[in-house]
Amino acid sequence: MAKITFDGIEVEVPDGTTILNAARQIGGGIVPPAMCYYTPLKGSGGKCRACLVKVSAGSAKDPRPMPKLVASCITTVQDGMVVENTINQQVMDVRKGIVEMLLINHPLDCPVCDQAGECSLQDFAFEHGVSTTRYEEERRTFEKIDIGPLIQLHMTRCILCYRCVYTADQLTPERVHGVLGRGDASEIGTYIENIIDNEFSGNVIDVCPVGALTDKTFRFKQRVWFTKPVDAHRDCTTDKCGGRVTLWYKGKDVLRVTARKDAYGEVKEWICNTCRFDKKETSDWVLEGPAHISRASVIAQNHYELPVVNPQVIQDLPESTTRELERNPPLRLGGLNN
Repeated sequence: MAKITFDGIEVEVPDGTTILNAARQIGGGIVPPAMCYYTPLKGSGGKCRACLVKVSAGSAKDPRPMPKLVASCITTVQDGMVVENTINQQVMDVRKGIVEMLLINHPLDCPVCDQAGECSLQDFAFEHGVSTTRYEEERRTFEKIDIGPLIQLHMTRCILCYRCVYTADQLTPERVHGVLGRGDASEIGTYIENIIDNEFSGNVIDVCPVGALTDKTFRFKQRVWFTKPVDAHRDCTTDKCGGRVTLWYKGKDVLRVTARKDAYGEVKEWICNTCRFDKKETSDWVLEGPAHISRASVIAQNHYELPVVNPQVIQDLPESTTRELERNPPLRLGGLNN
């Protein structure tokens, strides 16, 4: 075990843990953002530089600071390490520069992008970006590539995080896409025009942090914040498929199906294309209840997940209201029927 101090908070983690995952054990606003790192994908991380932090003491044995900022997603902890993130002005300034770099060639597609409302780059730019740009050159453009009937590729939105490549590599034996070209000409594509068609190809949609890879069957159907996510499961016979998903409803219609994600937007269990694209009837699923959405998310504006009402805090709550709340299952009464 190794003890490290992250933004003044001491935490003990197993040896070999990365700085980023150590910060996630603490949680809250001190956790560095990550645009390319993805816990389930081996080899991911170290590409977007969004998670750079300052190591002001390398270890108890060698307390010298590291000369440069390091990527917290691929740097392992050492016992006695001291790390600065939100309390270090250099880190915050560099993070603004990273946002600016990622947005240099990113089009202003948010008003028409299906990823809007659950886009990691939107969140990153909101928290660390600036409202103006210094960039005056032409943005890069790419020829459109059709990669099949299920997945839509918008290369102009891609930030080259490589997540989709690792997903295809590690989930399927027949990856047909990758990163082609070099430098600012790099792009996601297939060397010979090909269709991405395997039973787990839809997972590249879930891992993409921006709107570069989106669900064609959901394309332009509805804004995500007008839908209501519900957790559900089914007994799927496909090997490696967990069968546990989130259904996104508009009224009684299931508009799309996605894998469930954790607090950091990472897929908990992979799902197959049958579950994702073919099972869009409520009768196909066993419903578990509303999916939890962070109150910081724009999706939460629907208020479908009702708050806990605690009569011990609301002293003058009328008895009739209390009885009504007890009869209403979506509402929980603190201290009464938790």
